Amino acid sequence: MTDALKPLDIDTVHAFVLVADFASFTRAAEALDTSQAAISLKLKRLEERLGYRLLERTPRHVRLSPKGEQFIVAARALLNAHERALGDMGTHAPRRLVIGISDHVAGPDLPTWLSRLAAYDPLVILEVRIASSRDLVAAFDRNELDAVIVRNEGDRQDGEVLVVERFGWFAAPTWQHSPGTPLRMATMAAPCGVRHLATRALDAARIDWTEVFVGGGVMAVGAAVSAGLGVAALAHRVAPAGAAEVSEQYGLPALPVSEVVLHSRISDARSRETLRALSATFRGVLQR
Repeated sequence: MTDALKPLDIDTVHAFVLVADFASFTRAAEALDTSQAAISLKLKRLEERLGYRLLERTPRHVRLSPKGEQFIVAARALLNAHERALGDMGTHAPRRLVIGISDHVAGPDLPTWLSRLAAYDPLVILEVRIASSRDLVAAFDRNELDAVIVRNEGDRQDGEVLVVERFGWFAAPTWQHSPGTPLRMATMAAPCGVRHLATRALDAARIDWTEVFVGGGVMAVGAAVSAGLGVAALAHRVAPAGAAEVSEQYGLPALPVSEVVLHSRISDARSRETLRALSATFRGVLQR
């Protein structure tokens, strides 16, 4: 059989799509539980099989070539058809995963994570709960959730650390703090772990503060910041667009870094693959 008539290898096409989605050989290798060298070899063979370059690679960036932009549409269709065929044959039955994601972790990147997960596993039925890290960990310990992605807010040592994030003090560019008056803060309600680390840092620095806005989620707190109501302690990734980091301007204390941790009790092989892909997606987005 000539190369032109040989069928494409599904695993190799899958590796290509993951590299394209993650813009990273490292993240694709993590998702597939293999090495970067193995991924590179698969992609090299696929490009040789097709007769053109799919990816443009530099030391810091990976992006689709013009031919790769065309091929990935067909590649996704092939993978979806393959998964659905396996489902129809009973090999890959639809599965439900109940995952909790901390509100301070989800932020504006949640649609990206969900779209990549759906593309990776079209048969998964995903139930996502957004809440505080403390509430999600408690629900996980009660066996109500299959997995949680949360901020590590205690001495708990189990779980997989996905990334370590920096926090800062953010306010609207026009917001001003009057010297000698309590710092006006926008926060989430107690017992929010981020609220605790922020107020503890202010108390240690002997800076008076007062809550002027208490939101039910990070989006609400970000809206209060954008409206100029006060300053908020936020991870740099979830700070609202246009907000300014004002720590140095107002002499506010440095905030400790925070670990984003995955806890999982998933045991079946296919669901573990899906969760591994989700973890790689989180790392890729969180480490931008």
